[in-house]
Amino acid sequence: MAHEPNRLTYGAPWIREESILAFELYCRIPFQRTKANNPAVQELARLLGRTPASVARKLGNFGAFDPELCRKEISGLTHTSKLDRQVWDEFHADWNGLVWAANEIRMKMRNAVGTPLLFRQPSGPSETIRLTKQRVHQSFFREAILSSYAAKCCITGLAIPECLIASHIIPWSEDERFRTDPTNGLCFSATFDRLFEAGLMTVTTELIIRFSSRITESKSRVDEELLCRYHNQPIRRPHRFLPAGEYLHWHHTNRFQQ
Repeated sequence: MAHEPNRLTYGAPWIREESILAFELYCRIPFQRTKANNPAVQELARLLGRTPASVARKLGNFGAFDPELCRKEISGLTHTSKLDRQVWDEFHADWNGLVWAANEIRMKMRNAVGTPLLFRQPSGPSETIRLTKQRVHQSFFREAILSSYAAKCCITGLAIPECLIASHIIPWSEDERFRTDPTNGLCFSATFDRLFEAGLMTVTTELIIRFSSRITESKSRVDEELLCRYHNQPIRRPHRFLPAGEYLHWHHTNRFQQ
């Protein structure tokens, strides 16, 4: 069933393309902001020809499947559909597929109504396509990670978005399958991102911060005051997309300098 742009679909059944866009948006914004007054929700509603309230309800449906929300006893909406579950199951295990599928659907719909595109379909060589995909994937990953951690460093609580980095636990240069997986990410301020990347800091599978002995045995008062104070302390848990234990174990085993 093709989607007809600019056609109001109030009350009409959701189709697969629409649900993919809704799930991709669900991953990019905090659950508590999946409301009809959110500009991102309103933008998607205009694209789909639906009401913001309808889109907000659809986002709430996906919250019913979210394990981290369930752990916190936060329930999504209960009137989920078979299609909701199918989209969740398919793309919760294929983040790269979700991001690129949503991008292509959005471009097709925006092209049909003449709306300017955030990410325009490349028509040039394969290198252009590769760079476009990289930009799309990076944008999704950053938004998903920052929204999961309420735009705060998971160590210090620093809440200046310009200073925050969505850090990959397993670098996507090691394995591109994990490049957009939100459970392969942590939200760090720039200093801690560099320490993590260099292997001078890690986060255990119990979500405990550990620094290399190069730092903990340093005689520097600055190291003591700014870094070691967090040694053996827990990170601030994300609201969703808890870091996967297998990814944290990989970092501890392959990158961390004891």
